[in-house]
Order: sequence, then C-alpha cells, then structure tokens
Amino acid sequence: MRISTTSCLCHILVCLCFIQRCYGASHHNPADKVTIAKNQTKLANGETEVHHRPKRGWIWNQFFVLEEHIGPDTQYVGKLHSNSDKGDGSVRYILSGEGAGSIFIINEVTGDIHATESLDRERKAHYILHAQAFDRNTEKPLEPKSEFIIKVQDINDNAPTFPDGPFVAAVPEMSGVGTSVYQVTATDADDPTYGNSARVVYSILQGQPYFSVDPKTGVIRTALANMDREAREHYAVVIQAKDMAGSVGGLSGSTTINITLTDVNDNPPKFPQKNYQLYVPESAQVGKPVGKIKANDEDLGVNAEIKYSIINSEGAAMFSINTDRDTREGIISLKKPLNYERKKTYTLQIEGVNSHLEPLLSYLGPFKDTATLKITVGDVDEPPVFSMDYYIMDVYENARIGREVGAVTARDPDSKNSHVRYFIDHSEHSDNYFNIDMDSGVIKTTQSLDREDKPWHNITVIASEVDNPSLLSHVPVTVQVLDVNDNPPEINKDKEVIVCENSRPGQVIQTMTAVDKDDFANGQRFSFSLPSGIPVNPNFTLKDNEGIYCTQYHLCAFLMNFPSSPAVRLVDITVHFEKKCYLEPKSVLWLSP
Repeated sequence: MRISTTSCLCHILVCLCFIQRCYGASHHNPADKVTIAKNQTKLANGETEVHHRPKRGWIWNQFFVLEEHIGPDTQYVGKLHSNSDKGDGSVRYILSGEGAGSIFIINEVTGDIHATESLDRERKAHYILHAQAFDRNTEKPLEPKSEFIIKVQDINDNAPTFPDGPFVAAVPEMSGVGTSVYQVTATDADDPTYGNSARVVYSILQGQPYFSVDPKTGVIRTALANMDREAREHYAVVIQAKDMAGSVGGLSGSTTINITLTDVNDNPPKFPQKNYQLYVPESAQVGKPVGKIKANDEDLGVNAEIKYSIINSEGAAMFSINTDRDTREGIISLKKPLNYERKKTYTLQIEGVNSHLEPLLSYLGPFKDTATLKITVGDVDEPPVFSMDYYIMDVYENARIGREVGAVTARDPDSKNSHVRYFIDHSEHSDNYFNIDMDSGVIKTTQSLDREDKPWHNITVIASEVDNPSLLSHVPVTVQVLDVNDNPPEINKDKEVIVCENSRPGQVIQTMTAVDKDDFANGQRFSFSLPSGIPVNPNFTLKDNEGIYCTQYHLCAFLMNFPSSPAVRLVDITVHFEKKCYLEPKSVLWLSP
C-alpha cells in the first residue's frame, strides 16, 4: 500500500526530548591526574575541549517508519539535530549502524533521515544505528557517538493463517448440543502489541446448523442434537479467522475441519423378514451346518455384533445356532438325527441380540429382534436298518450241514417299506462255513464245524432294498461253536519208569496225568484204572483218588513180590472219562508193600 509523507508524520513525535549525553564524569587518573569536567569533551588527539554552555545533547524526533512503504520517493524517518548546530552549515551529521548508507540515508547538513526501501516488520522489526555530529571545519566531534533505534511500525498486511490445516476430528453420534469437537488456532504475523492487526475472531462459514465455533477460542462444538451417523457420517466444516477484531477491512483466512461421527450402538438388530423357511434332508449329518439366517444392524464394529439363540424348546432340542464373526450370520447346525417318518417339520424361534449395549441409549428400546424359521425335513431313500447293531449266535460242533444257526432281520425305514434281501460278505473270509437265506435272513452251516479247530466265526451280513439295490447296510454276526465231547482223554506218560531195587513198598514211583481237548464242561475230570483185558503185574497198583474234587487224583501201584530185576516196565494204562472236575487230574503209581 502507498503511504504518503503526510501520513507518516502522523505517527512520528516531532520532538520527544532534549537529550544530554554526559561523558567524562569525574574520573581520577593516577597517572596524569587530569580531571575532565562535566562540560568538557575529550578529543581524539587526547586534548580536552572546554564547552562554555551548561547543557548539550541531541535533538531528534522519535524514529518510526511504516512498513510496506510503496512509492517513488523515499520515506521520511526523522531528523538528527545538535544544539551546537546554528543552521550555518558548519555541522556535519554522520549515520552508521544497521542499514546505514543503504536502507537509511542522512542529509549531512540538515540531519534528515530517509528510508530508501520498503521495510517489512515481520522480517525485521527494528534497526540499531549510531549518530555523530562533527565540526565541518575542524572535523572534531561536537557530540559523543549516540545509539538510537528505528522501529518499523506495523500495518495490517498479514492475514490470519492455519499452518497445520486442514484438520481431522471426530465426535460420537447422538452427542448432546455443546459437545466439544476440536479447537483451531489461527496465527497472524502482525504485531499483537499494536492495534488490532493480530486480534483474531473466529466464525463458521460452512457446517451450520450442525456445528458452531467460539469466536474467541476457536473451539468447535456440536450445535444440533441427536446427529445420526447412519443418516450422515462426514461433515466438512469451514472456519474463518478474521483480524482487526473482525471489523470491516480486516484480513481473513480459513481452514477446513473434516469431522466424522463415530458409531455408538443406537440401532437394534433387525431381521429383514419375520418368517423364514428351510429345507433339510433327513440324511443331514449331526453337527454339520444345515442353514443360516441373518439380522441386519446399521451400526459398526462391536456395536453391530449379534448373538443368536433358539428360544423355543422344540427347536433347541434338535438344532443349535452360532454366530459367524466375519459375516455376522447365524449358522444353524443339527444336534440329533432327523427322521422324516417320525417328524416332518420343526419350528424354530430365533432371537438376535446385540452383544454390546450402550446404557445411555437404553431408552431407544430393546436391542434385539426375533424371527420364525420353519424347517421342512426332506424324505431320503435310506438303506435298510437292522434290528440290532450286532448279532451273537451259537451252534454245536459236528452239527449236520445245513443246520440253522440264527437269523438277522432288517427293514426299510422309509414309508414305502421296500422288501429287503440279505447276503453274506464273503470277501472278508476265505472259508465259507455259512450261507444265508436272502429273503428270510436265516443263517445255516455249509460245513462241519470243529470247536477245537475254530471256536468262533465272524461274518458280515449285507442287507439291500429290492427297489434300490445300491443302498446297503452291514451288520457283524459272531457265531460261537459250542463244545461236544468228541475227544478222548490223552495220558501224559514217560516211556519208561525206573524203580530202584531198594524202594520201599507203597512208595510213589510215578504220577500219571491226562488232558482233554474238549471244553471244561465236557472233560478235565477223569477216573484211572488198570486195563482189565491184559494180565496185571502184582508188583504194582494204581490208586484213583476219585473222592477229591478239583484236586489231583493219586493212582498208586503196590508191589506184592518185589522183582529181582532192578527195572520194571510199567504196563499200559487205560483212562476212563468221568465228568467230575474242571482241573487237570493226576494219577500216582505206587509200589506195593
């Protein structure tokens, strides 16, 4: 802006003071003992000039210069004047210091100071200079060098700014009126101590009626109650800062605050419809998902988390529901097997409830919703079902071929009740001891069975429907072969029995034992005797302890006439079978007395 000389003079005090610089106050110099009086000036050559006037000093205006001076002429700053100057041109004024000779020039005769450049207070607020007055004829200083300051006077040439803008702020939705959102602060490079150039007032240019700003502090607050994030989430608020206390002609600057409404749980979950239908085949696996349902929630994050539950006993007994955290869907799974023939439909009452509640917003109502899900069970052609999970049968060994062992039964669980046929899975066994009647399920022997060779037989029976042979069911069948007394006892004996010649009569010389391959029920208790069809050696006898139950039988042989031979061969012994004990008995051979 162009500043005229006249306007400059309005800011300059023409004559502030008459300043006396008193140098050379009484100092005692012990070397030369020269005393310089108050009205003396010590010259450069060491001489002292005596002044015959009571006071001396500079006379000048208080120096101020307006910044941003524009124009072809230099700007008048002020005047230096010494009381020694009589106006005859004998005094020469010299200026030195910051900007002297370049920014600031002085008329050596008049002492007038001018600024040659436009100055910027915000770059440099003042300049320190020094002034001197010399006698033009003698070049002697008339005054000591004096320091003075030229201040650059502020004008309102800087608009307020927001150096860090634009800004980002957030406030919870549904906040009350007057809730503090953000505080902005503008800076003004002008002089805050001079006038109103740096006095800033804030106002809102954009963002009403939702937000307001405090004109003095720059604090932004909510101005509208119950702002809903789900209706509008983002706001661009423009704030203006104007200097000169907001008056006309002041400079202004603005910035934008992008305000986001953050989410609170102010919306309950909501099922899009009240009634749903779901088809589930009866063949669905227990523990596997069979369907899903979802309630919508307009909130975000944890405020939109939903917990699902089945609230009626009929549905909860057969189905369970869990929340998928990623999709927020309710995943319905089967708890028990379905049976179309028993129950064809189920009704589930499903409830969705927010997991995280906002106590201050409880007045908005219950944060939950319910829906009805009708599940239709689909009929599936199922394989036959055996009457038992496994079968155990028995048959006596040595039974005739074709002897009936037992029967299995299976039925078609479907409503059409298709006829069932039976087969034996011969792929599991190389020996085919049994066959089965395909219509009745009766199992019969195909070979003679020997318990001592194989007491148990494991077979697998397959059942299939006549209408759909590809549907198969399997059941294990175990056949126990029952024992028949078809094995004679076997004697365990040494080939020879050695008897010493000095053995005493009645002495036990051998214990005889017998075994039977048959079951305990049909063997393992024996009676012992010497054969009746061959001659008996009178020197030996067998004793059968038949009265002892579950103990060893001692069979004793008594020697009547001790033979001269030192060795006696034991005669053959026959063993008779008797069902009395389940322990392995023994017979004892005795010497006769």
